[in-house]
Amino acid sequence: MAGWNADTAAGPLGATVTLVEGSSFCISLPNGDIFPEHPHGAFYLDTRILSGWRLTVNGQAVEPLAAETKEPYRALLGGRIPRADGYADSPLIVERLREVGAGIQEQVTVRNYSVEPAECLIRVEVEADFADLFEVKEARIQRHWKETREVDGDTLSVRSVWQDIRKGILVQAPGAEVTPEGLAYRVTVAPHGQWSTVLTVVPSSEAASPPPPSFIHTDAEGLSPRDLRRREWVEKIPELHMTNSSIERTLRRSYDDLGALRIEDPNHPERVVVAAGAPWFMTLFGRDSLWASIMAMAVDPSLALGTLQTLADRQGSVVDPMSEEEPGKILHEVRLDVSSGLSLGGKSIYYGSVDATPLFVIVLGAVSRWGFDPDTIAALLPHADRALEWMADYGDKDGDGFVEYERLNPQGLINQGWKDSWDGINFANGKMAEGPIALCEVQAYVYDAYMARSWLAYDTGDVTFAAELADKAAAFKKRFNEQFWIPDRGYYAVALDGKKRQVDACASNMGHCLWHGLVDEDKAPQVVERLMSPEMFSGWGIRTLASDMGAYNPASYHNGSVWPHDNAIIQAGLLRYGFVAEAQRISTALLEAADYSYGRLPELFCGFSREQFAEPVPYPTACSPQAWAATTPIQLVTSLMRYDAHVSRGGVWLDPVIPESYGDLHITNAPMAGGRITIDIANSVPRVQNLPDGMMFHQGHRPWLAELVEQEGMRRKA
Repeated sequence: MAGWNADTAAGPLGATVTLVEGSSFCISLPNGDIFPEHPHGAFYLDTRILSGWRLTVNGQAVEPLAAETKEPYRALLGGRIPRADGYADSPLIVERLREVGAGIQEQVTVRNYSVEPAECLIRVEVEADFADLFEVKEARIQRHWKETREVDGDTLSVRSVWQDIRKGILVQAPGAEVTPEGLAYRVTVAPHGQWSTVLTVVPSSEAASPPPPSFIHTDAEGLSPRDLRRREWVEKIPELHMTNSSIERTLRRSYDDLGALRIEDPNHPERVVVAAGAPWFMTLFGRDSLWASIMAMAVDPSLALGTLQTLADRQGSVVDPMSEEEPGKILHEVRLDVSSGLSLGGKSIYYGSVDATPLFVIVLGAVSRWGFDPDTIAALLPHADRALEWMADYGDKDGDGFVEYERLNPQGLINQGWKDSWDGINFANGKMAEGPIALCEVQAYVYDAYMARSWLAYDTGDVTFAAELADKAAAFKKRFNEQFWIPDRGYYAVALDGKKRQVDACASNMGHCLWHGLVDEDKAPQVVERLMSPEMFSGWGIRTLASDMGAYNPASYHNGSVWPHDNAIIQAGLLRYGFVAEAQRISTALLEAADYSYGRLPELFCGFSREQFAEPVPYPTACSPQAWAATTPIQLVTSLMRYDAHVSRGGVWLDPVIPESYGDLHITNAPMAGGRITIDIANSVPRVQNLPDGMMFHQGHRPWLAELVEQEGMRRKA
């Protein structure tokens, strides 16, 4: 996952409730309380604006009973107040309906189920340490702000200064007794009655500043800005119905989470991109946002376009060892308002990713196929060419033709592929690989980037450049299969190390090479056999590392865990090479795993076998919701539909291999070439309605770019 340092994390979130909306999020205990010593808080622009928020009734904390997420940004937290006389049942029930936006708003309701009136002293303690996200995540609060608090009627303002930075919050508590420490209500709740109030906390740089209109319900239906934004999202994405109600629930949860993870480019609010995941990665990431947007292409192709445009604006232009910026390189992560120096590279943008740059070109190729305006695509082509130049000039550090990485400063990431934990790349004996490291899946992205740019060149009539890239890709594929293949093991090395030795661990990375077409046809059966072996396939998915490897640990971040997005990529690759039964097996395992977490797949779970533990074992610090985990069910089902488009060629392709247990599938409002289409799949027979003019339905697989490039090259030569 983006930006993770497994040895410096704050530790498990434990039993927490996470709400998310755009780049804002809130983490609390199930009873709603927030404690500064834990990785809790309400976060806005990567800053913890609320570090303490503790509610008591008559001095007693709320005992949690239920915590239900209504929408990704809203939850109802229910609990009771323990009795002072020691009896078990309490007549006082507390409900906290919380919504996150630019701050939080919370409706607190106390219900009295006794036949006697209840005298209640309701207190809320308030703390704001303005720690940045990295300080909280790594449990290293370094800055100590000079704080002042002012009470104005029923409003508490907290203002803090650190060096020349000023931050603040406004706490609004109508009708409360407000003190500098917090707020209180003294109420009598009638027998079988209730009492309620609404509390609001919003950021404010100066005490006199009006709060942002985050929680003003101007809509006649009483909808908040987040409700309106969600409704707009629901109206623009496909509506789905499946016979299998469990899978339908999972897909709808994915839609909701993807909608909540959308953030706007601050410089271009019309551009919407996907944040990487909650709680620590609610911002733009190169790799994560690109993968999530391409996996969600069938739901909303505009996410991929917005991601490309936003990344293009921040494409590297200079050489900076601290941020690891280089000309043409695509960034790893952006941080909005981090000032502690704990961020990677010590700056707001960090470029330490080896795979975001080729992925940028791949996603541009996909976006062009989905029918965006040619001028829009043309504006991004220079950025794709700069990315190709980076791959040749900076990505290939030793001139051997492969793209490798080695961090440029001690504060950067040691490993810079998707397995970016410090110990993520190792030999079969468990010894860690030393750089520069050329990952096998990165070479697959490079190969596909050549193919994508070659086809884009053919599309614009640049035949010479197209043929040059096609020849380069063919030579690259041959060289890869010679140098990465381990004949006596029947699989590809996970990488080449700095001495060009094969890093011989059996890892899931090679599965990515299937989707991108880098695997020689004669080698594919052995690769698939190894991926589906008991050492790799846990019963819930393919492990990141085989259980017979030296570094294997089922409870590790990257050395034996199961990552849903990793499996979705492998599943698509299996289908590309014709391994339908294996792809169905992976899909079913993951969708069954989602049932154990209310339809939401987490970032990862532990790699214990299904025979050992009958339920997926959660990984303690997994992000949830997380972008590419949210898009995994979408990718799995889209791949099984074998659904894709190539608008410039006037085609929509479907060739479903959906397992019988999934039942029939009915999709309306699916975006296609500026229109909306309806898709029905019954008994694996597809039907498409409402195709835009000029579009035709084809039953079969959409021609891969490698096929198109080869066909076009032969046609030109003829």
